Amino acid sequence: MRRRLVNSSSVRSVGWSDGMLELEYVNGSIYQYDDVPQTTFAALLAAPSIGAYVNTHIKPYYDYREI
Repeated sequence: MRRRLVNSSSVRSVGWSDGMLELEYVNGSIYQYDDVPQTTFAALLAAPSIGAYVNTHIKPYYDYREI
């Protein structure tokens, strides 16, 4: 999956494809979140704080795995 670099102190890059959201954190860990709508991905990219958006709108609601 292609990820794009983002301006965040906690997230290095983000990618989305067919409902799969992939986040690479600055510590090098990579997580995939299942069934994330494209609108949620767009809101993530537009958020003033990507890390805060992930913590409040992604982590509590979507199943994930570390890869």
